[in-house]
Amino acid sequence: MAHSIFGQVIAVRKFTQGDVEFDFYHEDEITAYRYSSDPSRLGNFPKELVEILVPTLATDICVEIFFADDGNPTHVQLEECEDEEDDEDLDEDSDLEG
Repeated sequence: MAHSIFGQVIAVRKFTQGDVEFDFYHEDEITAYRYSSDPSRLGNFPKELVEILVPTLATDICVEIFFADDGNPTHVQLEECEDEEDDEDLDEDSDLEG
């Protein structure tokens, strides 16, 4: 069953042999994903998608990762994260007006 997860990249590890690991925070969980050019290693992320995700570390960019029925990632969507504090400020402002 195809599905997606929405969250942020919170850590990146790049290794000398070219492997890249990143931690993805979503739904109060952290999931580690890995790209490897070595076919004997478990590399569950395509290089092209990792290259898009890694630069989002320490930014206000949220990511939605889409997976195929077989569990392999197919594509990602990036968007600016909504700031929950700004939403709370807007709610407080509208409460003051009413």
